[in-house]
Amino acid sequence: MPADIPGIDPLDGLRAPQDPDCDVFLTGTVFLDIVFTGLDSAPVRGTESWARGMGSSPGGVANMATALARLGLHTSLAAAFGDDHYGEYCWDALEQGEGIDLSMSHTVPGWHSPVTVSMAYEGERTMVSHGHEAPGPAVPAGEPTFPCCPPRARAAVASLAPGRSEPWVATAARNGARIFADVGWDDTGRWDLDTLTDLEHCQAFLPNAEEAMRYTRTDCPRAAAHALAERVPLAVVTLGAEGAYAVDSATGASAEVPAIEVEALDPTGAGDVFVAGFVTGTLADWPLADRLAFAGLTAALSVQEFGGSLSAPGWAEIAAWWQQIRTFADQDPAALQRYAFLDELLPAAARPWPLRRAVPTIGFRHPA
Repeated sequence: MPADIPGIDPLDGLRAPQDPDCDVFLTGTVFLDIVFTGLDSAPVRGTESWARGMGSSPGGVANMATALARLGLHTSLAAAFGDDHYGEYCWDALEQGEGIDLSMSHTVPGWHSPVTVSMAYEGERTMVSHGHEAPGPAVPAGEPTFPCCPPRARAAVASLAPGRSEPWVATAARNGARIFADVGWDDTGRWDLDTLTDLEHCQAFLPNAEEAMRYTRTDCPRAAAHALAERVPLAVVTLGAEGAYAVDSATGASAEVPAIEVEALDPTGAGDVFVAGFVTGTLADWPLADRLAFAGLTAALSVQEFGGSLSAPGWAEIAAWWQQIRTFADQDPAALQRYAFLDELLPAAARPWPLRRAVPTIGFRHPA
């Protein structure tokens, strides 16, 4: 449970004694992210650029795990951590700082943590990464590889890739987890849905507009969402600055919610935050349009800060935004009504907006 507003549980009233302790399970690679901000332009070859800001935090799959945990979901992460100072820092930040369950994770002796350096400028980002694939934990011959036995969970988040099947996804689905999946760019250029073999286990598939249109051979993201809904129960297509569109194949219902206009500082991790918001609303049984609106809101809040996991909003940020936005006299009443469902979730009073989280930095021996 996030510490910023104690007591907010998005699944309050839905939990039962027989339910799993874990709300969401996920696995992947944890990077140490070092983010430079305040650059006036992209670095120029042969010159030195000075950034006005810098932060460091766990990145990679940690972006999603942190976003889920800050929204009050009991999150379990299976990942490898280096036994260097970077790995120790990331483990402590996730377990102690965010309350993420790392009992499925392991430390790899002699393996250094993957690192990503991200430079944010003009609302965009450029990243340079380095790392080596981590060996899995030692298992007896003939047994499944890591992560072989995901915990029983309400949901799991997977990242699909062409031609790759992750056995844990089928196991989690058989054990009752609702699988939410995103996808990356298809470097093969085939864009064949049949190569996403784990899609058959997914309840929800959340590609961006370009990915959705390429996979469905359509020229409209909304048409792509309807085509995807023939393959998965719930298709969600993110439309960038236009918002998101979703189709529920079980009911035939569709929903579209526009994006919130904000000044983007750094888009790193915004897609992960969107998925986390949508998972939260789905597990809480909210209407489809409310889920889209909430996911878009959390993503919009995240891009106004720098870093991936650093910028993931918790309930304190959401409450402060909702309190502040209603003080503006020129707000469109219809637009405000779109987020009225927050009234039932949030306390009447919140800390003033804007909020700023402490920026984690490696190296200090004593608190500043």
